[in-house]
Amino acid sequence: MNTSLPPYNFYYWGPLLFKAKLKPNDLKQCAKLCSKKESAVNEILAGVIKHEHYVSTHDFVKIINPYLSSFCDAYSKWYGTRQTKLMEMKLAWVNFMKAGEFNPPHTHTDCDFSSVLFVKIPEKLKEENKKFKGTGGGPGFLSFTYGETQPYSLFYQSFFPEEGDLYIFPATLTHFVSPFMSEGERISMSANFKLL
Repeated sequence: MNTSLPPYNFYYWGPLLFKAKLKPNDLKQCAKLCSKKESAVNEILAGVIKHEHYVSTHDFVKIINPYLSSFCDAYSKWYGTRQTKLMEMKLAWVNFMKAGEFNPPHTHTDCDFSSVLFVKIPEKLKEENKKFKGTGGGPGFLSFTYGETQPYSLFYQSFFPEEGDLYIFPATLTHFVSPFMSEGERISMSANFKLL
């Protein structure tokens, strides 16, 4: 009896959503760049977050450069063409998110790709997430939506981030962060990139 399946193909569809895990030492170096003493950047961001501050693009890109190389490799495999343009980090900032704060659904402008790196996830937020009984992304989740709701389509991805998780995605991909209620401060770093 022949139980082998007939040959088939399937096709990747939609935007590339890339995820890598920073090495502990790289994450520590990134954490040192996070400061509330730098200028606030709230006026140009979508978040309902009190403390959003600029980060040195020069220092940040030096740390995450190896991960950008991995992203370029994934880009080549996903889109079937080499990513030959230089990725220049145009803007970087840190979010110090507390209970009740959130990032509404939004996209980024004047750039080609965006990223978010999770530097610190409070223990109480981890506990709150474990107790969550609802559907969809829970407290503190990072969520992405693409296209419209249709049967047999994947249009939504949602993740409870871990420390060191780095996501890179097209700047026009809608994304948002759900609020949480527990004590503690969740720290994430974001950056926008242009292809030159």
